[in-house]
Amino acid sequence: MKTLLIIIFTCAAFASTVSAQVLKGNVTDKQNAPIEDVFVFHTSSEKHAHTNHSGVFQIENLKKGDTLEVSHIGYEEMRIIVTGFDETLLIALEEKSVTINDVVITEGIDALNLITRIDLQTSPVNNSQEILRKVPGLFIGQHAGGGKAEQIFLRGFDIDHGTDINLTVDGMPVNMVSHAHGQGYADLHFIIPETVDKIDFGKGPYAADQGNFATAGYVAFKTKERLSESLIKLEAGQFNSARMLGMFNVLNNENRSAYIAADFISNDGPFESPQNFKRNNLMAKYSAQLTGSGKVSALISHFTSSWDASGQLPQRAVDAGLITRFGAIDDREGGNTSRTNFAVDYSKNINDNTVIKNTLYYSLYDFELYSNFTFFLEDSINGDQIKQKEHRQIFGVKSELKNYFTLGKTKGSIEFAVGLRNDQTAGSELSHTAQRKFLLNNIQLGNINETNYYSYANAEFHFGKWLINPAMRVDYFENNYNNQLDSAYKTQSAEAAIFSPKLNILFTYSNQLQMYLKTGRGFHSNDTRVAVPQGGREILPAARGADLGFIWKPMKNMIVNAAAWYLFLEQEFVYVGDAGVVEPSGRTQRQGVDVGVRYQLTDWLFINADVNQCTARSMDDEEGNNLIPLAPDLTATGGISVLHPKGFYGGVHARFLKNRPANEDYSIMAKGYTIVDANVGYRFKHVDLAISIENVLNTEWNETQFATESRLQGEAQSVEEIHFTPGIPFFLKGSLAYRF
Repeated sequence: MKTLLIIIFTCAAFASTVSAQVLKGNVTDKQNAPIEDVFVFHTSSEKHAHTNHSGVFQIENLKKGDTLEVSHIGYEEMRIIVTGFDETLLIALEEKSVTINDVVITEGIDALNLITRIDLQTSPVNNSQEILRKVPGLFIGQHAGGGKAEQIFLRGFDIDHGTDINLTVDGMPVNMVSHAHGQGYADLHFIIPETVDKIDFGKGPYAADQGNFATAGYVAFKTKERLSESLIKLEAGQFNSARMLGMFNVLNNENRSAYIAADFISNDGPFESPQNFKRNNLMAKYSAQLTGSGKVSALISHFTSSWDASGQLPQRAVDAGLITRFGAIDDREGGNTSRTNFAVDYSKNINDNTVIKNTLYYSLYDFELYSNFTFFLEDSINGDQIKQKEHRQIFGVKSELKNYFTLGKTKGSIEFAVGLRNDQTAGSELSHTAQRKFLLNNIQLGNINETNYYSYANAEFHFGKWLINPAMRVDYFENNYNNQLDSAYKTQSAEAAIFSPKLNILFTYSNQLQMYLKTGRGFHSNDTRVAVPQGGREILPAARGADLGFIWKPMKNMIVNAAAWYLFLEQEFVYVGDAGVVEPSGRTQRQGVDVGVRYQLTDWLFINADVNQCTARSMDDEEGNNLIPLAPDLTATGGISVLHPKGFYGGVHARFLKNRPANEDYSIMAKGYTIVDANVGYRFKHVDLAISIENVLNTEWNETQFATESRLQGEAQSVEEIHFTPGIPFFLKGSLAYRF
């Protein structure tokens, strides 16, 4: 009998082993588009899997009758009973509102990026400035009549217009190398904010697929593949502000989609000399699921902008009553710019575990800017107005191959990529002008041809609760410059390369807690006009950094993230007020702490808060004279948002920037501020009515500030002090939208 029982139990165990099989599935949305990083959970064994780029997953050791829970933030959860293994399981998820309760912290997902999904839904953006503010800890300021690229602050950096942050839209670069106004200039105004679907961001130089300028961090915007509905929207408000927006479905079926979007903005601003700001945007996007597991999308857009500006104001002129806060010393600043983009993205599943993706883009760009930072310091007769101008073509291509693998109990992926970006700039100009009409003399004038070749390898290894992510990136630059002010034709050249290793380690203790250590090396390039005189030596200053942090769900409706970090730069870029340019400086180091909280009180009430502290110092200057001008050492944002299912929505949001040094010894201070904004709206059927108020408390604040040496007309001596652009006062606007 004992022998018989042993035989029976052995056969039962063998039968159980034989019946346990591998299930393959494919997860899409209702429009048949694949969904990446879907969490597939086996309720019996608590094993799980994630979908890859193509929405495909595999999970082992299943039997008929087992239950799978399929979930992804922004979609209704599904429970599926396993009925067979012969065919691929097809799963279509239904979209729903994002809730914090849906967030599952796993080793395959960067939960920090899910925060922006929640923030986008609870507080939708309707202008380009609000898009960047969705990145926790990122501050911006505008100081040239609304048309100039924003000034960006992040992790103790006054990044100016983009020297230490990498911005992309659908894989297309926003930053401009060797720009007429400043290295890394990033004008994001060509994007229509309502077309943004996802915001991927990272702080520090830890991502292999992010190259030039990704030192303090990167932000990658992804536009919508399709529209759920068409939209017409009208906005109007104080200061002669108006906006018209249209987004229209052209094609929307199971395998193909196409839409067009256009908006027009005008605004005079609160200034005594009207801004006369005008901006036009036009965009079209087409996407298709091809036979043979392929997918293609194409984007084309055109953007134009023109404006006048009152410029930066010297504090002494306001204090003496010569001008008001919204007056001007020279109101003939301003400019115009345009950008036309074309981008194609093609991806294909070579097999169940391998995906290839190719991106091609082309941009045609024009820029002309008139500024006067120092008034009559250099020219006491005509004034110090300067013109910065360029005409640019950008061409780029990138090819990526990603393979998902299983070796024993180890799962992972490995990715290889190669690419190039070429910028050809004709007539890059810096000139001394008068009244935006008369050319007094050329300071710089030349043609630039700059090419960045790059490649990277990025691997992920999953060992139980651990994820190990080693990576290596190499960038090679060719810089060519032809100075048109030289009497003889001559092309100056320089070449340089930089290697950027990275290692990130994540430990996912549970679905509620993940800890990580991120390390890596990145860089920002120098302007070609700086690179060629140095013959390629020391023109790609490196950044080395580390983050130690965690993401925690202490309760089902709360997410807490925190990180302690350090970043060293071999070369800083410093703003030079009297020339209106950014020039290289010495070594710097920054260290700080980031803390963020997202809390959902009810199904429709959300609270968010982010606090960022930093200590920034120059390493080549003596103590007491080693502060980094305009580096923010404490910022905070927070708010309450309402998204009620019966159609009511709104919120109150505040941002705080502490006082900071405007020069190296803090003898000049840039004043901090606290600004509160609010919005309220109601959506019934197809109509949406909303009111928004910027600066609810009508706070007097300075949006951008610089320590600049200037001389007013009639002054015997120059003065170095704070020059500022006033922040917008109480600003009320309303909107009416119709969806169909």
